[in-house]
Amino acid sequence: MRHLKAFYVFHITADSSSYSDAAEKLHITHGAVSKQIKLLEQYLSQVLFYKKGRNMLLTTEGKLLKQYTNQAFSALSNGVNTLMKKDHAHLSVSCEPTLTMRWLMPRLASFYQQTGIDVRLSTAGGPVTLNDDDISLAIRRDDFEINPDYTAHSLTPEYVGPVTSPEYWSKIKDDLSTCTLLHSNTRPTAWADWLTATDTYLSETNEKSFEHFYFCLQAASDGLGVAIGSYPLVIDDIKSGRLIAPFGFIDSGHRYVLISQHHSCNPLEQEFATWLESELVKLQPSQIEDQRSPMP
Repeated sequence: MRHLKAFYVFHITADSSSYSDAAEKLHITHGAVSKQIKLLEQYLSQVLFYKKGRNMLLTTEGKLLKQYTNQAFSALSNGVNTLMKKDHAHLSVSCEPTLTMRWLMPRLASFYQQTGIDVRLSTAGGPVTLNDDDISLAIRRDDFEINPDYTAHSLTPEYVGPVTSPEYWSKIKDDLSTCTLLHSNTRPTAWADWLTATDTYLSETNEKSFEHFYFCLQAASDGLGVAIGSYPLVIDDIKSGRLIAPFGFIDSGHRYVLISQHHSCNPLEQEFATWLESELVKLQPSQIEDQRSPMP
C-alpha cells in the first residue's frame, strides 16, 4: 500500500498533542513527522491538522481518517497476534497407544504443516480426565462408559477382521483352521467376538497371547499368526502389502470417538477435530467391504 508509513505516522500523531510528542513515540525527529503528514495531505488532497496554540488538532477530515486508521491498525495488530499465537499453539491430546503408533503419528506432520498447530501426544486407553496434565482432547474406542460431563464426537465406525502377512497366509494354504490365533490381553475377546459375528467355527487351534494389541498386530505382520485387526489400525499395512485381510472387515459395533468438554469453542480443538475426521473418512466402508472373501 502506498504511503503506509505516512498513514502510521498520522495514526500515532492523531493520538498526540503535538508533532513533538508523536516524534518521541515514534523515535523519529519532529521534522520527519511533519514531512510524513505533509506527504499524506498532498496524497489525499486534504488538510488533516490545524494548529491551535502549541497543539496540533485534527480537522474534520482528519477525524474521519482517524476512524479508518483505528480500524485498519487494530485489525493488523489482531492478525499479527493471532499469527504469533498460532506459531506457538499446541494441543495436548490423549490417544490409545496402538492408534497413536500405527495411524495417528505418521499423519501428524501433515497436520502441523497445514495448520502450524503442535499436537502433543500422550498414550492411554479407557476413561480419561480432561484438563488433567493439560489434556484437552482424547481419542478412544467407545468400549467403556464415557463421563456424562464430556462430549463424545463420533469419528468413524470400527471394522474388524483377521489380518496376517501374505507369506504366512500362503504358508498355511489359505486355511484359517490351521493357523495360530494371536490374542492380546487388552482385547481378550476379539477372536471370540469375530467368530460369533461371522458364524465361523474353528476346532482345535494354536494360540499365542501378547500383553498389548500393538504387539499382537506386529506379530501378525511378522508372520507369527493371524490377529483380529481393527480399522484404521491396520489400513496402512494393508495398503503397503505387509498385511492382508483375507475375509475383509465387519462392523464391530464400536466406534472411535473424540472426547472433549461440553460446549468447547476452542478453535484449535475444532481445527484438529475437523482434520481428524477428514482423515478417517478417506477410506469409505464400501472399500472395506470389497476386501471380503468367502468364509472358510
